[in-house]
Amino acid sequence: MSQFQANLKKLPGVSHLAALNLLDADGNVVASIENKAGSQGSLAVYNHLAQTYGSINAEAAKRGLEIFAEHSEDERQHPGKHPNIARLLKIEAGEPALRVKHVFAV
Repeated sequence: MSQFQANLKKLPGVSHLAALNLLDADGNVVASIENKAGSQGSLAVYNHLAQTYGSINAEAAKRGLEIFAEHSEDERQHPGKHPNIARLLKIEAGEPALRVKHVFAV
């Protein structure tokens, strides 16, 4: 089991979510992370960060990069390969924080 998979097991479940919308300071949706195969890990990480930090700010981004573990290093070596991790790297480096809006499953 990878470190990321081990970290995911410690996070709250996301079965109640259809998606998370990430909003800029003006309330515009700049990205969505859907509850579907291939993005459920990112959904769980961002959900945890939003619950813990209230937004995706520099401190949350740093913690998110730790949770993503080996995938964070992969993104650093291959920029653009993991867009949800690339976003955290940018926020950690000083880009504005993002607010999170939960989209609940029906």
